Amino acid sequence: MPPREDPNGGASPSEPAPPQPAKAKGKKKDENKDDDLSEEDQALKEQLELYVVRAQDPDPGVQKLALESMRQEIRSATSSMTSVPKPLKFLRPHYGTLKAYFETMPESELKKYMADILSVLALTMSAEGERESLKYRMIGSEGDIGSWGHEYVRNLAGEIAQEFQKRQDDGMTTDSLKELVEQIVSFHMKHNAEPEAVDLLMEVEKLDLLVKHVDSTNYKRTCLYLTSSSKYLPAPDDMSALKIAFEIYMKFGDFANALRIALLLDDKSLELKQIFTATDDFHLKKQFAFIIARHGLSTDIDDDIAADENEKEALQDIISNIKLSEGYLTLARDIEVMEPKSPEDIYKVHLIDGRGATSSSLDSARQNLAATFVNAFVNAGFGQDKLMTAPSDSSGSGSSGNWLFKNKEHGKASAAASLGMILLWDSDSGLAQLDKYLHSNDIHVVAGALLGIGIVSCGVKSDCDPAFALISEYFSRDESIIRIGAILGLGIAYAGSQKEEVRENLTAFLSDSQVPLEVLVFAAISLGLVFVGSCNEEIAQTIICVLMERSEPELAEPIIRLLPVALGLLYLGKQESVEATAEVSKTFDEKIRNYCDVTLMSLAYAGTGNVLKVQKLLGICSEHLEKGETHQGPAVLGISLISMAEELGAEMAVRSLERLLQYGEQNIRRAVPLALGLLCISNPKVNVMDTMSRLSHDADAEVSMAAIISLGLIGAGTNNARIAGMLRNLSSYYYKEAGHLFCVRIAQGLVHLGKGLLTLSPYHSDRFLLSPIALAGLVTVLHACLDMKSIILGKYHYMLYILALAMQPRMLLTVDEDLKPLSVPVRVGQAVDVVGQAGRPKTITGFQTHSTPVLLAAGERAELATEKYLPLTPVLEGFVILRNNPEYHED
Repeated sequence: MPPREDPNGGASPSEPAPPQPAKAKGKKKDENKDDDLSEEDQALKEQLELYVVRAQDPDPGVQKLALESMRQEIRSATSSMTSVPKPLKFLRPHYGTLKAYFETMPESELKKYMADILSVLALTMSAEGERESLKYRMIGSEGDIGSWGHEYVRNLAGEIAQEFQKRQDDGMTTDSLKELVEQIVSFHMKHNAEPEAVDLLMEVEKLDLLVKHVDSTNYKRTCLYLTSSSKYLPAPDDMSALKIAFEIYMKFGDFANALRIALLLDDKSLELKQIFTATDDFHLKKQFAFIIARHGLSTDIDDDIAADENEKEALQDIISNIKLSEGYLTLARDIEVMEPKSPEDIYKVHLIDGRGATSSSLDSARQNLAATFVNAFVNAGFGQDKLMTAPSDSSGSGSSGNWLFKNKEHGKASAAASLGMILLWDSDSGLAQLDKYLHSNDIHVVAGALLGIGIVSCGVKSDCDPAFALISEYFSRDESIIRIGAILGLGIAYAGSQKEEVRENLTAFLSDSQVPLEVLVFAAISLGLVFVGSCNEEIAQTIICVLMERSEPELAEPIIRLLPVALGLLYLGKQESVEATAEVSKTFDEKIRNYCDVTLMSLAYAGTGNVLKVQKLLGICSEHLEKGETHQGPAVLGISLISMAEELGAEMAVRSLERLLQYGEQNIRRAVPLALGLLCISNPKVNVMDTMSRLSHDADAEVSMAAIISLGLIGAGTNNARIAGMLRNLSSYYYKEAGHLFCVRIAQGLVHLGKGLLTLSPYHSDRFLLSPIALAGLVTVLHACLDMKSIILGKYHYMLYILALAMQPRMLLTVDEDLKPLSVPVRVGQAVDVVGQAGRPKTITGFQTHSTPVLLAAGERAELATEKYLPLTPVLEGFVILRNNPEYHED
């Protein structure tokens, strides 16, 4: 180290002084600023100043050496970026000098060399928005970009994004940036900064370049970031991000993840066939079939997918959900809940003090009807109960007959249909047991049996189509109730199948002017369910005609509100496709025009998280309405429908709905509990539970009823003890109010849905996929609940059975390659969001280890706790096929 010279011999007096370190400011104002530098720093400073002078030397050799040395110093210092590196700090005063000198240099290699150094200096010295770092980089040599350090690359990426935006606005070409972008992306991908690479490519609209830069070590993290950010991107960027993720998954042979994206995109061009044909592994194809079956997509297996007849049949069986009932009962046996439960076991009257206890022993028709629903919900899918399927020797003539006739008129329809719910998914024994009711002399019983046939076949398809064959015979009957039973049964059985024969039969009702209004409405609803999300113009036209032809008094009927819902179901989640139909709806009678408009918009954007539409709906809710308009109800439901797409939006929606409760009109307050119920379905969040508890004692009867039903929805299938306790207290509080008590009973049945083994949540596959059929079922029931008194508490209570479309076992059932149940240890815990985190973070927290089959609550995730097997799907939910791990050796 050279001996220390005069401490003041630093920067020439004309140069601006470098900024003081904050510490020294107060202490040594008068003393020279360089005194607090250590010897090494002082030497480095002088060295650099010497280089700056030499860099302006007329002799190119001297210049080159000086620039080389300067470059060396900067490079060695920028390797760790905790504070501003010393060379950059000391060169700060000379930035202007070097910049001015650079302009005078002739074009040469040296000039490029100088540009590289200026580009790095600009990192800390250029003014905001000047983009000098990028400017000099473009002039400089095409060297390795990463050698200047990470911070430099990140800074460049930011400047490129700004430059790109500016050039686009000015209509200039952006091609010159492309090469630099590629260099930066390649650097990021090699250094575990996948999110930054993706962000840059999104900014410069070149996401397709990503595919060639990913490798087998980082493709999972890259795709996870792409799929997660797609929720927050505006259309059409969200779709393109997902398509790139699909391409990457296909490139690396991760077909199960590719399938999840194909289902999410719901795009006919991303044929599922392409995924099936990409692999010859038959067991993997079986796993795909389970994923498709859970999503509810009706797919036909053709020769391209499986050439062998036996394989074809095996796959078709899985996709048709034939295995669902068997798997569900395996779970029930394992958890030991096969014992049928009676409604009394659910009401737990002995835990209620005082007055409520006496009332429930009364044998009224309304009470019995409630018990029918509770019994159906609690024993759903178990195939046995204590009211409808109890062994007949107990009372001579068979107790199921006795229970049926403890109900009045349309109550009998619900009672007969409840048998379908108890035998859910088990179509063989279900159809056999319902057959005897089809020969009854009581029209209500026949109607209920037809609806029951539909419920039994819900989500389960069969080659010979027994449901269609049995139900279609009854279309020609004159009685409205039988027609409704047949129509609704057909809608539930074939929801989402887009079956042509169903369309022909149901549109015949819509075009017949003699058909009563209620039959028309149910025919439209069933069409909506069968063709959900199909954007079928023909059906839309038919329903529009029905709406246009209605007379004034008919438009005042409460049930008419379901016609716009039927129309909306055709466009469920299909966004812009609804616009033409929405235009037509503006020509409707003013009584229903706004209702139709809001309903169409909220259904078309359901599950998309579109913020602009949420704002528009909030705007509608803030209007002050004069004459009995009802369209604010669907607007409130629409807010939760759209924002249920992701956690953040859902939380914000809960807050907005709280505001609406405080400041909204009466008809808005009536819809808020239902909207909250939809947002947290089968996911009892404490804050929402408390709000519901408060609203369930509201002075307005409609609000309190909606809140009670919603308590059932948020607790659906969770056996949540706190909600069960609330509902027991409510049953004694409302013991004189028949309507309220009925709602309390329904809610109690929902909380114990399938003895706690089922969920109503339409989301599955780690909350990544939204099942349109399940959502269609929920939306229809919630719209019916907007007018509780005349629909659910009136004679259309059997609409509650449409919830069967959303019922799914919340289980993880591991099976071996022959589909026999296989018990393995798994860890179940709260899911953790690990998007964009470095390394291999844990995906679950607070886990417990169980043996499969296990139940998964909302927000939980499972992972295998053994190395012995490999799952064939990345998301452990529903049926998961395990394969022996060839690399596993027992110790």
